[in-house]
Amino acid sequence: MSESRPPCPPFTRQTALQKVQAAEDAWNTRDPHRVALAYTHDSTWRNRDLFARGRQEIIAFLTRKWERELDYALRKSLWAFHEDRIAVRFQYEWHDAGGQWWRSYGNELWEFDERGLMRRREASINDTAITEADRRIFGPRPADEHGTDFPLR
Repeated sequence: MSESRPPCPPFTRQTALQKVQAAEDAWNTRDPHRVALAYTHDSTWRNRDLFARGRQEIIAFLTRKWERELDYALRKSLWAFHEDRIAVRFQYEWHDAGGQWWRSYGNELWEFDERGLMRRREASINDTAITEADRRIFGPRPADEHGTDFPLR
């Protein structure tokens, strides 16, 4: 039995929005094994300056990430889509072991196979130090905010 992760391409605006929200929800669990199930077994990643290939490397990367990025909370927004590709903008907040809070801004390019599994992910990310009082993202997005853009600031 083959794996699948609907919705599958070709994407419509509605199914692209569903895919983005599903990714946001999964990443907000901070569960590397759960997140990795959305990717093909040989998925290729570029995350900042790191290159990973396959689920095992993705799991190892995410494990290290969430050991370092504490209380991680993410918002993703659909930027564009076409057939088997989706472009996403995102922001997330986290703090390091010393208590410094950060807001990370980025863009992702996603490519999917016919079963809806992501076969390629490219992410460019910048980090900005913030104070705890400047935080805007507190845990997973409430259901009534799904599909809404998150303001840039």
